Amino acid sequence: MATERTEALLERTDPSFLKSCTTTELQETEEGEIMAPYLMDCRRKQKHVFRQLCVVVDMIQLLAGLESVDQLLNKPCPQNPGNEARCAWKALKAEYLERVQEVEGMISSLWDRTEELQGKRKTLETLLSVLQIKKEECKEKERIAAKRNQRAEKQISFQLEDSIQAAQNSINACDLQFSKLKDEVEKQQARISDWTILRDGLQTLVNVTHRNMAYRLLSVSSSELCLELLPRAAEVSLEPLRVSITMTTSDEFHLQVFQGTAGLVEEAVNGRLRQVSAALVEVLERYISQGEMLSEIQALHSRFAIDWCPAEKLLIFLKTATTVCHLRVEEGYPSHGRATLLSVRKDGSLLDITDLQPPVQHPVLTEWLEFLSSYPNI
Repeated sequence: MATERTEALLERTDPSFLKSCTTTELQETEEGEIMAPYLMDCRRKQKHVFRQLCVVVDMIQLLAGLESVDQLLNKPCPQNPGNEARCAWKALKAEYLERVQEVEGMISSLWDRTEELQGKRKTLETLLSVLQIKKEECKEKERIAAKRNQRAEKQISFQLEDSIQAAQNSINACDLQFSKLKDEVEKQQARISDWTILRDGLQTLVNVTHRNMAYRLLSVSSSELCLELLPRAAEVSLEPLRVSITMTTSDEFHLQVFQGTAGLVEEAVNGRLRQVSAALVEVLERYISQGEMLSEIQALHSRFAIDWCPAEKLLIFLKTATTVCHLRVEEGYPSHGRATLLSVRKDGSLLDITDLQPPVQHPVLTEWLEFLSSYPNI
């Protein structure tokens, strides 16, 4: 709306409407060059005629005041004939010049206003051009933005279609994987059924063995049993021996013996699953065969700070924080072997053990530890 008003104002102030008001431009035209001499000649003739008319008027007035011809001849001539007319003419000329100056001032003021108007018109034209350029830029930006939005919408649409297709493919893959997993679950359930039957059979075997061989079941899983062997047939009191039985898919077992505080050497036994009972009996018999020695060592655990190494048959006695004694047990101890003192180390240095001997002739481990713990020089 503002642009339309500006354009209308510029049309109204177009210089073509002002050309008829400027005398300079009129003189520059061919018509002005022709009319100027003509008007000047007309003005000169009018002045000459005006003077003649003034003389005629004076003569008529003079003749009108005479009564006879003699009076015309005898009366002297007036000193300034046509003086009144000349005064009137000068007054008119002065008024004319004043009006001319006034008109020239108005023309000058109008010209200044015209120039100011032309300057404002140029400013408006510049602003209109800038506004038009801005308008075109805005239209171009809108067009680019619309095109960019259109491309973005297309890209989003393509991405959405790709995402939908990818999701559909994922769903199809999940369905296929679900079918495979379902088949695998069915197979595993069938295998679990077989393992359950095997476990039930083993549980029955364990229960029977427990009743006959004094076993205690600690834990059971799909492939592992944890047991404690209770050596009730031993002549001395022994701690339970902890073992684990791991079953493989090829109908084999892996039997692991844990030392704990029982003092038996840790070992592993492998074999067919049907031989597991015989393996347990063999381990228990070996444990009972060393029952006298292991019973003594188990009792010493509750009285002294000792560490038993069954593989080396070495007993380490920690008397104090700085005194460590090493004793070795011979094969067949205590009935056919002896317990001997190997070394005593105090503050990192070995002591002389030549004179260290309990008062008995063949001391056992208990007598050695009681003697060493009460001996003041170590």
